[in-house]
Amino acid sequence: MSVRRLRTAMCGALLVVGLCTAVEGTALAAGQPWNGRYNVMTYASQKAGTSVAARQAEPDFGAVFTFSTACSTSSCIATVVDGPAPTNPTIPQPTRYIWDGAKWAVTYDWQWECFRGDGVPKVFSPATSWVNYAPQSDGTLRGTWYTDILDGPCRGNVLMPVAAAPA
Repeated sequence: MSVRRLRTAMCGALLVVGLCTAVEGTALAAGQPWNGRYNVMTYASQKAGTSVAARQAEPDFGAVFTFSTACSTSSCIATVVDGPAPTNPTIPQPTRYIWDGAKWAVTYDWQWECFRGDGVPKVFSPATSWVNYAPQSDGTLRGTWYTDILDGPCRGNVLMPVAAAPA
């Protein structure tokens, strides 16, 4: 018997369609729960985009963060529950990634710190970022961090690869 037929038979036997839908929704929403300690890396050395910030040399950076996933019948959210605070205080905390069926994703508004050279004051510009991590078969996650910088001398976009691996 196929999995689909078995599921249909089980739900029919229960005579509680709402319960079957809720159980299936939770199972489908979960994807791969993101729990535990992960070494999260941003590959800034590989950044691209239209902003002058995309052409400024920058080393890769990362840290270890602890994630905890909680699911309802309609969604799963992985929250960063421990780890270093971002150096930019305008990044909303805690970070919460929503499972979209294929990847963990978050969108947030913040202020980009535009570096204009040594000894020159940084300019803070409004920005929106989209970050996503897709589970890989080896237990790691890979994705992108895309930012639209909306104004100022760094106006444009920046795209950087990101990854997370169990710590």
